[in-house]
Parts: sequence; C-alpha cells; structure tokens
Amino acid sequence: AVLLPKVSGEGALRDARIRLPDIIELWAMVETCAAFLDLDRIAHAGREDHGLTTFVLGTNDLAVEMRCTLDAGRSAMTPLLTQAVVVARAHGLAVLDGVFNDLADQDGFTRQCAQGAMLGFDGKTVIHPKQLAAANAAYGPSAGDMERAEAIAKAFAHPEHAGKGAIKVGGRMVELLHLREAERTLAVAAAIAAKGG
Repeated sequence: AVLLPKVSGEGALRDARIRLPDIIELWAMVETCAAFLDLDRIAHAGREDHGLTTFVLGTNDLAVEMRCTLDAGRSAMTPLLTQAVVVARAHGLAVLDGVFNDLADQDGFTRQCAQGAMLGFDGKTVIHPKQLAAANAAYGPSAGDMERAEAIAKAFAHPEHAGKGAIKVGGRMVELLHLREAERTLAVAAAIAAKGG
C-alpha cells in the first residue's frame, strides 16, 4: 500500500492511482479540516474508483489545523474520530487511529489504545516499537472475546439452528450480526497467530 498524506479530496487519490499500478492499495491520511467536510465523498470515490482501502487519522496535523488542544482523552477531537469510523464502516474501509506522542507515558498510550478500540478503530499507528505490545493487546481479541466468539459460531453451526436469525447462547439472545462479529474476531485471532503474535 501507499499512504498518501493530507488527502483533502478525491483529486489526490485520482492522481496517485494514475501513477501507481492497480495492485497497490491506497491509504489516505485524514488530517485536515477539509477532509472531514468531504469524508463521505473521499471514501466513496476512493473505494469505488481508486483502490482506497484504509483511512489513517493524522491527529497531530488535524489538531494544529483545528487549533485545538490534544488532551489525554482527545475531548476536542472525539466527534471527528467517531465520524471517521462511521464513514469508514459505511464504505467498507479499514480505519487506523493516530499516533500517541509521549513515548515516556506508556499508561497514557495504553488508555488511548483502549479509547480507540472502544470507538471502533481497527488499530493504532505507532511511532516506536515499544508501543506495539499495548496496541496489539487493545486491538486483538482477549481470551473472553475468543470464548464468546467460539461459542456463538459453534451454536449457529449446530443443525437445529440452521436458518435461524436469532438464537440463545449462554442465556443471551444473539443474532446473525453477532455471528458476523464472532467470525471477524476469530479471523483476527487467526491472522495474529499466523504472524506469530
């Protein structure tokens, strides 16, 4: 993939696609106010016409352009983080959270990873290898996530549940949307295992 900085409109994606072979995915840095005003169009045209697969949040540049303060909880930016996730999901794109600058604050990084995972990001960009373990822990499935996913997948695979849209698993009602999420969790775990953790 090629990561394009400062993507604020479809034109940057179109220009990159002209210069690159179709086999190379495009990733867009979303780090300007203009990008957020046109995010739906960027995602739609990018995915349909230019091979865009991923948004990467450029929270540092965005904060400078917004003239906001990046506090620990990113309170000024949370609505935009959510918007990026919603638009990415609507168009079938992956979306990665921005970097955490304070290499000495491992607890802060861990909290920000948890926040990003809670908001629905697929992962977090890092600026140092010592940040990888916390990012992988936040975005990878936990043992409890795996148990739930396996139970849901096993229950829906049972012949008595064939064709059902909702079933009871462990005392709770689960639907096909839960099965899709369980399958995603199992796929993520398999990919992590294949890469050696």
